[in-house]
Order: sequence, then structure tokens, then C-alpha cells
Amino acid sequence: MTRDFIRFVRRGRVVELRDFSARTTLLDWLRLDERSTGTKEACAEGDCGACTVVLARRRDDTMAYEPVNACITLLGQIDGAELITVEDLAAPDGTLHPVQAALVERHGSQCGFCTPGIVMSLFAHYHRVSAPPTRAEIDDVLAGNLCRCTGYRPIVDAAIAACNDRNDRFTADEPARLARLEAIADDEDILVGDDGAFFAAPAREDTLAALLDAHPDATIVAGATDVGLWITKKLMPLSKIVHVGRVVGLDMIEESETTLTFGAAVPLARAAEDLGALDPDIAEILRRFGSVQVRTAGTVGGSIANASPIGDLAPILLALGGTIAMRKGMAVRTLPIEEFFIDYGKQDRAAGEYVRHLTIQKPGETTLVRAFKITKRMDEDISTVMMAMAITLDGDVITSARIAFGGMAGIPKRATQVEAALAGARLADPATWRTAASRLGDDFTPLTDQRGSAAYRLTVAGNLIVKGLAEMAGTPTTRTRVKPRAEVFHAAP
Repeated sequence: MTRDFIRFVRRGRVVELRDFSARTTLLDWLRLDERSTGTKEACAEGDCGACTVVLARRRDDTMAYEPVNACITLLGQIDGAELITVEDLAAPDGTLHPVQAALVERHGSQCGFCTPGIVMSLFAHYHRVSAPPTRAEIDDVLAGNLCRCTGYRPIVDAAIAACNDRNDRFTADEPARLARLEAIADDEDILVGDDGAFFAAPAREDTLAALLDAHPDATIVAGATDVGLWITKKLMPLSKIVHVGRVVGLDMIEESETTLTFGAAVPLARAAEDLGALDPDIAEILRRFGSVQVRTAGTVGGSIANASPIGDLAPILLALGGTIAMRKGMAVRTLPIEEFFIDYGKQDRAAGEYVRHLTIQKPGETTLVRAFKITKRMDEDISTVMMAMAITLDGDVITSARIAFGGMAGIPKRATQVEAALAGARLADPATWRTAASRLGDDFTPLTDQRGSAAYRLTVAGNLIVKGLAEMAGTPTTRTRVKPRAEVFHAAP
């Protein structure tokens, strides 16, 4: 069955929309159609968080409150959710939500332009937290919300004061709200429009494959954290959009004794739990991957399929021996992930072919992992250089090395010459580390841009290799790591 409309819950009632452009953003619908102007437009690229709204969805019979950037979220993506904006938080009698009241009491707003987004990010966290949050935790929550007026101290103070329970009217009404979401849930395919222009959200892989086979010129959307910018910044006239977020099976995570497999539509926020469990460095990279809003919407498959040379996930998957599975029509194929990236803006993916899932090898007992991200600022910044390495040992001897970089070429790429130079070397011999690192010039010819010069990138990349090997050899991390942000900025109560 196929329906020709999307539907979602808004302020207790079901909204059905049939007549909208495939490229309509949620923010435009809110401000221009519904006239809910509390949600602001600022950067229009998912960086500043002024447009943050919350999508409440049924997850395992509980309510999940997911903050997203409305400026780059497509309207069609909210099918099946409850949409909550800043206008909805106060009670009918005007009583402010605990988050709003705390911001007022602690003077957490000045011009107020960014405040609606901050309120919504903290509202989502209010419903996730199970214990009083720490300052470092709130810093992470607000990494995707820029405030240029107030300064963050009163905002963080307000968050700590407010986000310590779940006792608002939304919690009290959750049974009824869950029932509404259950009533509109279905497994029908969605197609709004016609053959010339449409927004489609298939529910099954066979439907997805057939649709893309018939429309190989369609744009595939998962989280829209990249495609959203094609619309708002590049002004691309996308007429056919196929959203994969409803396809059964593409949202699965499967684990075996030696592998982890992620469906292409698995959000980064979910994938971070399993990937981060493999190694603390990977967990830290994923904590700094965009913002909470970006990780909530962005997906594993989307991060790889867009083939960004500065994406943070690709080097990790390359270092962990990742493979990518794709489908076109009835044909399915799998290849090593390094073979997927051909050149800048070019991947080994045919028109109408889509990414199904990605599989990585879990590090064994004799494999050590390190990952480092170098940026101009700590949070929500594009990598200047990103490195992930997996070194397998036999005693003290390096039997194999997989070292991958982002920001060093037009594609995410392994340092194969460095890897070859390390094979057979002894981990206790620092001279071999530097000799191997000197081979980086044979692997990469980086560009000079606003984030760093070519010489800087080569120097930093070489230093990261030595740094990682030094730690593996036993050098205390107190000598190779900066202090965690929480220790630097929040040492005093």
C-alpha cells in the first residue's frame, strides 16, 4: 500500500499534508505555513542551533525526545513523529516549563534570538537525563547551540538546575501521546507528488530498489545533514527526493563475535554507543562529531555515501577494515570501503544504487586502536586532520597496520606506504616510527586551505602517527594528551 501524504502529531492532533514541495524544510513550513515564528532562522546550515525543535518518537514503547535542526530537516522526514516547538512548552495557563523558568531566573538570555533553540535542546535533554547532569554533560548538549550575547555560564547553571527530573506535563501525558503515535504508525510506502517531482519514503527495500531503478536521477536522503545544505546554501532545485529513514532493516545494528554491521539509516547517535564501546578514542571522536542535533539526524550510511574528504567516520571504518554493501535493482554487491572512494566527489556507486549497510571488524586482543581529531575549536568543527589507526601485534612486533586519514586528500584514504614501512617493526623502537611517518609524503599531497597549509597537515599527520605508537608502546597519556575540557574549565565548583 502507498499513501500520498505524510502525517504527524502537532499539539495533540494529527496533521496530514499532501501538497508540499519535496525540498520544503521543516523550518520553512513552521514559519511560512503554520506561522509558528518562535523557531528562528539564522545560519540555515545546521550549525548555530537557533532553529532546534524536538521530534518525539516511539522507541521500544517509550518516548524518545530527539532535537533536530529544522533548517536542514525536510518536512517529509517528520512523518510518524510528534513535532514540539518552543511555543508548546509553557502550560495553557502560562506557567513556564522548568527549563524556561530556570533560564529566566538565572538570566540566561539577552537578545533572545538563540534562546528558542537552547530551550529546545535543554528540553530534549530534560527528558533524557536520569541523574543531575554535570557541567561537562551540559557543554556537550549545548555544543550545537551558539549564543553570542549571554555567555554560557548562566545558561549552563540554568540547565543544571532544571534538568534533574522528569516531572513536567509532557511526562504526565506520555501514555496518551504514545497512543497517538501508535495510531498513526504503519508500514505503508509514501509518495507525495508525481513522476516528475515527488517526496518518497519507502517502507521496504524492494520498493526502495524499484523506485531508484525507475528514477536513477532522484536524490537519496537519510538524515539530510548534507543534502539540507544543498537546498539552503547551494539552492539546488531538487525535484525528486527519496528518504530512506523508514525502510525496514536499514535501521538495524547486528553484532557477531568479530564484526559490527550498521544499517545505512542507523543514526550516528545510536551507532556511537556500539562504536564507542570498541575504544575510548573512537567514543571521543564521535562525541565531537557535529552536535547532538547532527548526530540525532545524520546516519552511518549518509556519512559514508557523501564521501566527504573531511568526514570523521570514514577514517575509523577504514582503519577497522570496513566493507560497504550496496544494492541496485536486485543486484547486491560488497566491496572494501577504501575502494568506494575514487576521487573528490566521485564514488564507486552507480545511478540508482544505494548503500544498504556497512560492516567493520572488531579489534582483536592483539590489535590496538588510536584515533585523533585536530580542529581549530574543540566542538562542532570540521577536521583539519583526522587520523584513525589499528595496529596488530605479535608480542612486540607489528604484524599489520591500518592507518587512515581525513583532511589529507580529496577522499578519506589509507596511508599504505606508512603501513608497509611499519610491518615487521618493533613497537619498542621509536626510530622506526619516525621513519615510517616520513613516508606520508608518498601517500598524500594535501591541499592548503583556510584550515591549514599542506606543510602543516603533513607535519601534524606525522606527529599523530608517532603519538599513537608512543602511547601503544606505553608512554603515559598524561604526556601526550591535553586535559579534558571539564578539568580545564570546571576545576572549581
